[in-house]
Amino acid sequence: MLEVASELVGEADWFQRQAKVSLREQGAAGWPLTMFAGDTPSAIDEVVEGRAQIAIVNPAEPLTLAYRGTGPFPEPLPVRVITVIPSEDQMAFAVTESSGIRSIEDIGARRFPLRMGMRAQRDHSSHWFVNQVFGAAGFSLDDVIAWGGEVQYLARIPQAPERIEAVRRGGVDAIFDEAVNRWLYPAIDAGMRLLPLSGSLLGKLEAMGFRRGIVAQKDYPKLPEDVLSLDFSGWPVFTQTDAPDELIADFCAALEKRKHTIPWQGPGPLPLERMCLDAPDTPLHVPFHPAAERFWRQRGYLS
Repeated sequence: MLEVASELVGEADWFQRQAKVSLREQGAAGWPLTMFAGDTPSAIDEVVEGRAQIAIVNPAEPLTLAYRGTGPFPEPLPVRVITVIPSEDQMAFAVTESSGIRSIEDIGARRFPLRMGMRAQRDHSSHWFVNQVFGAAGFSLDDVIAWGGEVQYLARIPQAPERIEAVRRGGVDAIFDEAVNRWLYPAIDAGMRLLPLSGSLLGKLEAMGFRRGIVAQKDYPKLPEDVLSLDFSGWPVFTQTDAPDELIADFCAALEKRKHTIPWQGPGPLPLERMCLDAPDTPLHVPFHPAAERFWRQRGYLS
């Protein structure tokens, strides 16, 4: 079953790619080990509440806030990192020129009935980011809807043409999403501009555990200048603080053995030598599980 599932998710036209794998001894009453290949903040609840023992989340910020007990997390949660799969990305906030909006705070100050074209995946982390940014700016998504705004769930993938077409038709005022390289130029061509985050708003978000990001003019020459935004990097693989050392060491060993067969965003095998270091594409703001740290150190990935 594991091999068949692996084959299915590798097919270009197979869209059911999120995986939850449970393992047990034959005949056992329960399932003591579940690994959840999530991409949303809900993966944190899966681990903390014991429904999964190891999971993945993208990007790193939700796990950082959970560890600190900030933002939507009223208290620090017992989470620890095993490794971080590299991925460098930014969250971007684009609005139409015709809206006249010049900042996130402007939305609240003007009680603007913003019509947002968002991901169809309603638990996608981009929705979580929008909620946290709006909250730090002093209003909520519910407020925007009460002012006459709406969320249109238009994009299964960032570059979905139906979302840009909605902007061209005048039915959408804003696109808030990650994977900027896939949709920025079509958005600019449709008459949109990126909102830079103000220093005061960025300060509040950084105090919570968000990392600032820059959508750089050198990477996107159509931009008139660099745009301050939020980072959306990294795929942390994580567990509970009290996860058994033997389980985590076995997981690390299996990851090392299979690194040549596991796909990621770059070429070649998983770069384990980079996946234990704090870097732009592998944010490490949550401590390692002790067994993971020992394993990577013994293998020479940590000095």
